[in-house]
Amino acid sequence: KIWLEDELAYLGDCPWEQDLAFVRAVCEQLDVSLEVISLQKEYAQEVVTYAIDEIKAGHTPNPDILCNQRIKFGLFLDKIDVSFEKIASGHYAQTRKKNDQVELFCSPDPIKDQTYFLSHLDQNQLKRAMFPIGHLTKAQVRNLAQQFNLPNKDRKDSQGICFLGKLKFREFVKHHLGEKLGHMIEVEMGNIVGEHKGYWFYTIGQRQGLGLSGGPWYVVAKDVDKNIVYISRQYYSDDKIRDSFVITNTHWITTKPTKKELKVKMRHGSHQYNCSIDVNDNNKVYIKLDGRDQGIAPGQFAVLYDGNRCLGGGVIAR
Repeated sequence: KIWLEDELAYLGDCPWEQDLAFVRAVCEQLDVSLEVISLQKEYAQEVVTYAIDEIKAGHTPNPDILCNQRIKFGLFLDKIDVSFEKIASGHYAQTRKKNDQVELFCSPDPIKDQTYFLSHLDQNQLKRAMFPIGHLTKAQVRNLAQQFNLPNKDRKDSQGICFLGKLKFREFVKHHLGEKLGHMIEVEMGNIVGEHKGYWFYTIGQRQGLGLSGGPWYVVAKDVDKNIVYISRQYYSDDKIRDSFVITNTHWITTKPTKKELKVKMRHGSHQYNCSIDVNDNNKVYIKLDGRDQGIAPGQFAVLYDGNRCLGGGVIAR
């Protein structure tokens, strides 16, 4: 249980009680014992604090990757009895053992595939991880749930950031960082064209919610020291091509790749870019896309793939 009910209760209802009711009903049907383990304090320290610090630094974090690494397959292992050999999880991903290493492979469902979120697990974690539905598509899992008449068979898919549930991301950020008026400046001319309530509410490439006429306007940069959000109507012009970046804090699931031509994801979803990479001695990776992505932003995780095998990844640097 990771829901921060005391801190965030006023923002809205988290469906954790409904979650638990479904779990309890399934366990009773299958005669499986159930114990709830609280990791709320640990989650606040390891994931929520990270997310807020990254947002305050002007970055675009991905808390779900840290949740899997630090909580679900991290501190949870410290909480349970060592006699439990495996942690079975509903992630859409697959593992295969090769020699003494465990490799991570994509699910056959490209939309639901969750290897992006599991890309920072280490060998000890993957050796204890078990993904029993990872070889199935979401539609197949739904059909099996109907066949077995599971209590949660008609439940809708979960969406959104794990620690927010159904809450609005903006309200969560406002709760922690408040509001502070600042200028929106057109990057080409340097003209002030509007005001905002804090650079931390905006991400690079954002178009919606800017509140300006005469657009479309896009967020192209942020000055965290001066609380300035730079915007442009020429986001896709040739002088603003975004097709390369550097990742640091790189984690490889097995070993550093030797291939130079790979695929990369910069966010959860089915879309991948072909790319070329160059890894230096400090494990800093230079990535050149075979295409353009106007949403490249510092703090995002970029995850590399060799075919359908997830190799690992790192954090996009400024």
